[in-house]
Amino acid sequence: MLFSSITFLYFFLPLTILLYYGAPDRAKNFVLFVLSVLFYAWGEPVYVLLMLAEIVAAYGLTIAMQRLGESLAGRACYALSVLLPFALLFYFKFSPFLPIGISFYTFQIVSYCIDVRRGHVALQKSLLKLATYVTLFPQLVAGPIVRYADVAAVIDGTGDSDGAVGKEGKGSQGFLKSDTCVSFERGAVRFLVGLGKKVLIANVLGEFVAEVSALPHTQRGILLSWGYAAAICLQLYFDFSGYSDMAIGLGRMLGFSFPENFNYPFIAKSVSEFWRRWHMTLGGWFRDYVYIPLGGNRCGKLRWILNVLVVWMFTGLWHGAEWNFVLWGLSFAVLLVAEKAVKGLVRQRNMLTDVLRHGYMILVILGTFVLFHNTQLSGAWQDLTGLWRVPAGAQVDVVLNGYLLKNRLGILVIGIIGATPLPKKLWCGFCDRVSQTGAGRLAAVWLECAFSVALLLLCTAYLIDGSFNPFLYFRF
Repeated sequence: MLFSSITFLYFFLPLTILLYYGAPDRAKNFVLFVLSVLFYAWGEPVYVLLMLAEIVAAYGLTIAMQRLGESLAGRACYALSVLLPFALLFYFKFSPFLPIGISFYTFQIVSYCIDVRRGHVALQKSLLKLATYVTLFPQLVAGPIVRYADVAAVIDGTGDSDGAVGKEGKGSQGFLKSDTCVSFERGAVRFLVGLGKKVLIANVLGEFVAEVSALPHTQRGILLSWGYAAAICLQLYFDFSGYSDMAIGLGRMLGFSFPENFNYPFIAKSVSEFWRRWHMTLGGWFRDYVYIPLGGNRCGKLRWILNVLVVWMFTGLWHGAEWNFVLWGLSFAVLLVAEKAVKGLVRQRNMLTDVLRHGYMILVILGTFVLFHNTQLSGAWQDLTGLWRVPAGAQVDVVLNGYLLKNRLGILVIGIIGATPLPKKLWCGFCDRVSQTGAGRLAAVWLECAFSVALLLLCTAYLIDGSFNPFLYFRF
């Protein structure tokens, strides 16, 4: 089931809110678990059993690991709790049938097992509570990757949506409480903003990508190829960041505080900074559970380079078993190592160097994400070479190229501006100015409500009228 679907927006979500907030506190986890399983089973009626089996296995192995301690059997249970989910993940990555969301819930299960072993989180003795954590439908199929520590307080009923302990150790999950209403309202706005990013920007950019993809390389001009590369990057960003916004918003509506996943990556001035801003929960996961345990940068230069290569090879494989993903990941490893080597040589920073660094980053990201987009390496190479030359013997249709670019120029401009902090800064600045008085604050609230309703209506109209509505990260 897609968040950006009429079924979810007007049936599943209202039913979830009604049942979740209507249930007594002791039944909330059960209600949320059942609804999450139904959400997943809507698209994966068979593989839901695989997910549930992995949860039961993790539950049993972590309990055995804790009881057996540092004995050989205890260490074996720990190893199995980590290796079994990864073995299943890699098996399905190389099989023709990939269960939706397996990459995300595998990382959540493994992080829980490792954190229990390290003593970072307490062992969860309730199978229902552990299952609720793994299956939480807002983040189940496409992240962000939520760690158990992020949601344990709410699931255990010992904290509110921000992890603060409530009176008498109980979480403030009653819908009529003022803090819950505020959290619900902020979550709803965040969800609708994400829905707008997905439906009104990513989907339209996706239509442009599909139009150019259907055009033979011999009929594409250089300008159209650049527009195509930009559309690929922007579609992926708005698709995934929009989904993350919706997931974070839904979590907040239900009382959870999920970690941020994007921080305007296209304003970065280096590839390393870009990856500190893009898919942050994935980068954080690999840092804490792979890179640092391997030694991180606290080792010799050759060992550090090996650590970087290992992390980025696994990052590529996490996205898929095709060669384009492996090369995509390894290309970032090479770039990060090269940036580290060059960093010490460039000491003077000014506006010119910042512009040059930003331009370099944009060019690199355009090229690497064109590779990411193409599962066929031959197609990726043709797309990349088309950025600087027209293929020999090409018969470029200038009129068609111009029509495609002119028809989609508006959404490209909107996408470029929307990928920067400018819209948020303008909105926050406006709210700050008008909120100096009581009447101004009320006007800002009503304006935000009107904007949110307009977004919902526009997205609904698009979903009813259109048929192009994929989620790119479902395939990972």
